[in-house]
Amino acid sequence: MKIKNIIKESIRSNENIVEDPLLGLINSGGKLLRPAFVLLSGRFGKYDAEKLYPIASVMELLHMATLVHDDIIDKADLRRGSITVQSKYGSDRAVFIGDFLFCKCFMLLSDNSSIENMKTLSKVMSKICIGEIREFSSKRNIHISIMDYLKIIRSKTAALFSLSFYAGAHESQCSRKLCSKLANIGLNIGMAFQIIDDILDCTGSAEIIGKPTAHDIKDGTYTLPVIYALHTNNTELPDILSKDTLSSNDIVRILEIAKETRGLEKAKKLSEKYTDKAFKLIAELPENGSKHVLIDVTEKLLVRQF
Repeated sequence: MKIKNIIKESIRSNENIVEDPLLGLINSGGKLLRPAFVLLSGRFGKYDAEKLYPIASVMELLHMATLVHDDIIDKADLRRGSITVQSKYGSDRAVFIGDFLFCKCFMLLSDNSSIENMKTLSKVMSKICIGEIREFSSKRNIHISIMDYLKIIRSKTAALFSLSFYAGAHESQCSRKLCSKLANIGLNIGMAFQIIDDILDCTGSAEIIGKPTAHDIKDGTYTLPVIYALHTNNTELPDILSKDTLSSNDIVRILEIAKETRGLEKAKKLSEKYTDKAFKLIAELPENGSKHVLIDVTEKLLVRQF
């Protein structure tokens, strides 16, 4: 509740055309994972909740900004089971709202954090933008490599997870070595989290994932199970993906091929690899209550049936 209150206060505006869409996004049921990681990592140093709450709020504001811009690019209608900002208010207004959120990140951080954290945030924002550009440039590219995909999700998703861990640890005066380890934990959790999201895009229901199933595939963004399938000797899949518009039957067949060629299985194994790495690093952390909370949170996020 404290985090949401800070976020709501930071986005206050005399213009309802800005504030109203953002309040809708805030109240749409986000998990607040990134703020939670800031607070958890802070427990491994000199924990000061009042100092960490604004930084945790910045991580969520940055995440919200990327969601708004993502939905514009993807022309997405649903996010977290609710109508997206761009769908409800138009892409033009959504662009300005996303930019407004980026500005608020720096304003809030400049009042509550170190210059080093501001520099680190700037670098991560740059990585996120590069990841977005890479993903956009890779749309409908049947030759996209596994390495290209991993670079994209490292920039788009994992970088912000990593930053959340690092920022909390750094502001709590953890040692350089511990800050690095916590950042690495966040990176591995983020990589596994995004791959699992890709798997769910192929296997989950709209109720579970908060958006239509196979939305990414329809949009021309090939998720990991499909990319693995493209790197087999299957010739049917490239032919289907080359169509200008994919029918419902096409989507069903794409998902069948991803399963038949073990694309889903390989994606699951890679997610488990990153998950195992995260747990191994968590096991090396100093013993305290937050370590066990972090284990529980990571299990709920990453150890799931597909």
